Formats: sequence, structure tokens, C-alpha cells
Amino acid sequence: MADSRDEPLVLGIETSCDETGVGIVRGTTLLADAVASSVDEHARFGGVVPEVASRAHLEAMVPTIQRALKDAGVSAKDLDGIAVTAGPGLAGALLVGVSAAKAYAYALDKPLYGVNHLASHICVDQLEHGPLPEPTMALLVSGGHSSLLLSEDITSDVRPLGSTIDDAAGEAFDKIARVLNLGFPGGPVIDRYAREGDPEAIAFPRGLTGPRDAPYDFSFSGLKTSVARWIEAKRAAGEDVPVRDVSASFQEAVVDVLTRKAVRACKDEGVDHLMIGGGVAANSRLRALAQERCEKAGIRLRVPRPKLCTDNGAMVAALGAEMVARNRAASAWDLSADSSLPVTEPHVPGHTHGHDHVHEVSKENLYP
Repeated sequence: MADSRDEPLVLGIETSCDETGVGIVRGTTLLADAVASSVDEHARFGGVVPEVASRAHLEAMVPTIQRALKDAGVSAKDLDGIAVTAGPGLAGALLVGVSAAKAYAYALDKPLYGVNHLASHICVDQLEHGPLPEPTMALLVSGGHSSLLLSEDITSDVRPLGSTIDDAAGEAFDKIARVLNLGFPGGPVIDRYAREGDPEAIAFPRGLTGPRDAPYDFSFSGLKTSVARWIEAKRAAGEDVPVRDVSASFQEAVVDVLTRKAVRACKDEGVDHLMIGGGVAANSRLRALAQERCEKAGIRLRVPRPKLCTDNGAMVAALGAEMVARNRAASAWDLSADSSLPVTEPHVPGHTHGHDHVHEVSKENLYP
């Protein structure tokens, strides 16, 4: 058996939205997962403010990296590579992470890997359930994305089968929570209220589930509008809004569509397992219904624990470690953040060689 110390030791940096995540993995073993969240700073605005997020990343970056190294019990000089989310995400927030990753990689003379946020959400499951099957069918559901993806090789081949054509599932949760005056973020609080409500109390619509609709695409805008109008009608009539029943019925409409389409994709593509990732994968009803429907269809379900579903540095480190293990090309020093990086690009490879265009500053000054 190979010594685990022979497996790549990689630090990952995630700053695509409002959480500064730094993870360290050795192969498929998680050593540290440090997160500094700025969600409280955004709550009073009812959503993420890009400028606030960027400033929070800037302030949290170095302390979070230092905390991760301490938690992992390793030295920065022992790392085999630095991975960072290059996109998709908020441009300013991504730039903070990419700039930090470049500085650390250059100062430590380590390879730099700019990786895809969505591919990282798939790869993180390796830290919990071992190497990904090939191919892997993945349902990714978060604040900005609702996608069905088929990956033959997580480092080089990710194919989108379907995606959201308007609001992603996470956005719908946030908007309905706002209408119900439940605060931000909406996912966890609606999940909590829904546990005490009746999911069949109100018949909300299931978007894009007709026979002529795109089988793997998602639409939650119509659902969001339907729920909002139902609530407004109750208030206009002077009636109390049954928050728990609304939460449960709305949540059921979302997870019904997500799981139905995911299971169908597995059957159509002949894949006997399903991986679910992204922040909404932490939703208790989504996990329960997916388990129920997968068991009925003979499909194995892989869902990471909730903390690994939300944005974190561990997922970036996991994909970075896979890049190192498979000898993928490191990213160039002119790596840039790409807010719309397509999922078909799991990582951004190198275009230039060496440090020719980087100012020759002393590494001792950059990293004592």
C-alpha cells in the first residue's frame, strides 16, 4: 500500500461569492477546512453585495490560510500545489482569491491551478466517499446554478446535460424567504419552517415538466412568482399567511423537480449513481427525496455532508489534488478570474512558461 505522504498535498482557495474558504487535502483525505463567512454583512441588504464580499475576502484571506495550515499541521513549503477558483462567480471576489493564490504559489515556487467552481463541487465528494465513479452524474444546486452534469474525467471532461434557464434553486429560496420576511439566506430558514408544514397544503407549479419541455433544464421563476402572488393574495384579503405550509409546499415543488429530472438523466444515460452537490444539497428534504427515488430506481446516491456542500476551500483543494495526481498542466502566471467560466473547462491550463512576465521580486520578502 502506498504511503499517504506520496499523495499530493494541495491548498485550495475559494472566493467565488461571500465565503472565504481555504482547504488542505492530501490526495482524497481532508486535512483542514477553514471558512470565514461574510454572510452577516450581507444579510441587511437581503442578498450578496459584490463590493462588500470582495473587501471581506481581502481582510480574511491571510488569517484563513494561516488557520488552515495550522489545522492541517503542515508547513506551506510542504505543499505540492496551490489551487484556486478561477470562475464562475463574482468577478471582484474571484480576483482576490486568484491574486492571493498567485502570490503564494510564486513565493513558494509551487504550481498554480486555476479550477472551475462547479467541477470543484463535484470533486469534493471524493473527500467523503472516495474516488468518483467514471462517468459521474452530478446534480449541482446552489444560489447561482442548477445543473445536471455528466463527467467522464473531472479534470478534463465535464458535459452539461441541462441547466437553469432563469432563477436557480438557491435564488428561488432566497426570494421566497424575503417575501415571507424570514431573512437571508433563505435556504436554511425555509428548510427549518418546512419541517413543521404540510408539503401538500398548496399545489404550486412544477416548471418545465411537460412532455414537450427540455427534459434536463430547470426553471424556478414561474414557481417563485406563483408563490409570491399566493402570499400577496392572502395578505390583501387580511388573512394570516401559513408560513410553515407555504415553506413546505414551495420546497416540495423545488425538490420534486430536481430529483425527478436527475433520476431521469441517470436512467437515460445508463449511469447507476447520482452525486448531488452545491449549497442547496444541504437541504434536508432534497436529500431525503433523492434517497427515496434513487433507491426505487436502483441508483446509488452520493451526497457530501452539509458543510462540504456549501462553498468551501476543501472542494477546490480536492480538484487541485486530482490535477496534480493526473499530471495536468499547471495554470499560467497570467491566470485571470473569469466570472462566466464554462463548466466544460474544469481547469484553466498554462499558456506561458516560467516567470518571464512576473516582476523578479525577492521570494524571501514575499514569504518569510
